[in-house]
Amino acid sequence: MQTLQRFALIGSGFIGQVHAANLASHPGVELALVCDIDHARAETVAQRFGAVAGSVQQALNSDAIDAVLIASATPTHADLLEQAVRAGKAVYCEKPIDLSLQRARDVVEKISPIKVPVTVGFNRRFDLSHQQLKAQFKQGVIGKAELIQMACRASELPPISYLHASGGQMRDQAIHFFDLLRWLTEDEVVTVGALGAALAMPEIREFDVDTSVLIMRMQQGALAQLDNTRRTAYGYDERISVMGSAGMLASESQSTRGATLYQGNGITQPGLYADWFSRVQTTYYSHLDAFVRHIKGEQVDGLPGLIDGLRAQAIAEAAQLSLVRGEFVAVEGI
Repeated sequence: MQTLQRFALIGSGFIGQVHAANLASHPGVELALVCDIDHARAETVAQRFGAVAGSVQQALNSDAIDAVLIASATPTHADLLEQAVRAGKAVYCEKPIDLSLQRARDVVEKISPIKVPVTVGFNRRFDLSHQQLKAQFKQGVIGKAELIQMACRASELPPISYLHASGGQMRDQAIHFFDLLRWLTEDEVVTVGALGAALAMPEIREFDVDTSVLIMRMQQGALAQLDNTRRTAYGYDERISVMGSAGMLASESQSTRGATLYQGNGITQPGLYADWFSRVQTTYYSHLDAFVRHIKGEQVDGLPGLIDGLRAQAIAEAAQLSLVRGEFVAVEGI
């Protein structure tokens, strides 16, 4: 008989509810407990998915909980991560570990000697197109990487309240692509230069940007570019291409299913996914599934861990400094 991994979910906002649905539907998991500072919301989510609502201390102290999924507000991640690991729970922690790189480093240093499974929420690694690109690149299909180009263009602006709490575009949006860049190339970023502006939302100019372009130099010599925007007028646009010495691999933007119409002198094609979540929704389940298999002792390639979290954040911090200083910035070592 299969032993279920009994999970407590901490945080039941939008992304917490995405995780709740995946936990409840996974055949190897029991969603046992939902925790939130908004207890009424926790109760509602728990009832919807057949769990009970409770406190964080219940989750950490109960022998009936095997694992914790942290989907609460970013400023709570580091403390909850440390507490959960010290309690002997396996932990899936949404990114970033903390808005402060130094605080994230301190926590990782403290908990790394404790041997419990931990993963950080870089779910984009589980996109099937990106995984195929990586597999072919590792096979040497295009030779050594020389130029990597990435685009992350969200379709709709998030609420300004979200942007105030997000830590900025580099730590919130671009960080996924810093992780993808490292994972795809198995190389490290050594310097980064960033330009940014508040073009879609001028009112955030004092604390953030909504449009940015980055140039990065990799340790093995390749150059990488990333452009980000918080708003398009045509749907969610995510693209990655790796040009090598013997060709190019590309994980392209993906359209919703539909027929292409050829009529007269025009062509009408199906549009892109309407929003980022529609495009990446399945990757959350795939990441959870990989983590559950890892907890059970299976060797899972590419599962993002604590050091991956730190290294992606170090790139984000360097990019943020570059935005402010207007110059290339070296990425701190981890």
